Amino acid sequence: MAAGDEAWCREMVPRVMELVSPRLPQRDACALLAVSPWCHRALAANPKLWEVLDLHEMNKAGDRLISALSLKRYCRLKVINLEFAQDIDDRHFFRLKEMGCTSLQELEFLNLNACQKVSDKGIEAITSLCPNLQALSIYWIVGLTDLTISHIVKNCKHIVDLNLSGCKNISDKGMQLVADNYEGLKKLNITRCIKLTEDGLQEVLQKCSSLESLNLYALSSFGEKVYKKIGSLTNLTFLDLCGAQNLTDDGLACISRCVGLTYLNLSWCVRVTDVGVVAIAQGCQSLQLLSLFGIVGVTDVCLEALSKHCSHSLTTLDVNGCIGIEKRSRDDLIQLFPFLRCFKVHS
Repeated sequence: MAAGDEAWCREMVPRVMELVSPRLPQRDACALLAVSPWCHRALAANPKLWEVLDLHEMNKAGDRLISALSLKRYCRLKVINLEFAQDIDDRHFFRLKEMGCTSLQELEFLNLNACQKVSDKGIEAITSLCPNLQALSIYWIVGLTDLTISHIVKNCKHIVDLNLSGCKNISDKGMQLVADNYEGLKKLNITRCIKLTEDGLQEVLQKCSSLESLNLYALSSFGEKVYKKIGSLTNLTFLDLCGAQNLTDDGLACISRCVGLTYLNLSWCVRVTDVGVVAIAQGCQSLQLLSLFGIVGVTDVCLEALSKHCSHSLTTLDVNGCIGIEKRSRDDLIQLFPFLRCFKVHS
């Protein structure tokens, strides 16, 4: 290589990589490491680029994780994404613990969604390495139990975002641990946690009063006490109650006190009528998404109230299956809600 070309590579490549690398998907950045020594040095020297380790949906993810964490450039990870990753189980987390891995000391978000081979013991091992974790997602790891929650609260004192969706073996005991240890919790997803009862959830609602997002999708057994208690969550912006068969207009009237709500899913809340939806329209005037899918007890009356109070903010409204509403064509809805862009939440 001519001296001029070598000088150009030595001086210009690092500058170009500095500009380009923050905009690259991490997998592309990893591929560029092999292009030239100058690319490698320039990319490896950018610490921001290596704060995220994305192995989602990848094969041999456990081995890849161990290999990556042995590299110096991953010494200050903030995010690890293993969602739907293949070939990862407890053994890989045990190995990291045996290695005395320090790369996870500053980790803030760990996504283990659908890593089905991970057990309570695996959760204990990996969380013991992540003392500063703030967000943990363990969706659809159906074998996890309340023991997992005990490990999380012991090892990770700063959790504000917890996704337990589909963890069907977590019970009120686990919810009690969450309530006792995470009073500053901001987001909680307990979709299809079918062992939970009103007592367990009420402990969380009582103690975690700063909740901003609450997902109770497909939990049909809760009664009116829970829905009335939700009304005391003054910071709530996201609420999913799809399938809440016991929710009545009285419960919705209490929820209408959550004046900051922007997302409200009431699909298949079959006991709701115009009375409850009118209360929501009057109280929650910042709604951006509302689903009334499958509710036969609502009529055009509730749409008129929503139009009066929420037409400036609503961009998504699902009234499919609401046979009591006559004016539910797209043209009719756009006349009432000029900013509407989406007409279906459920497919």
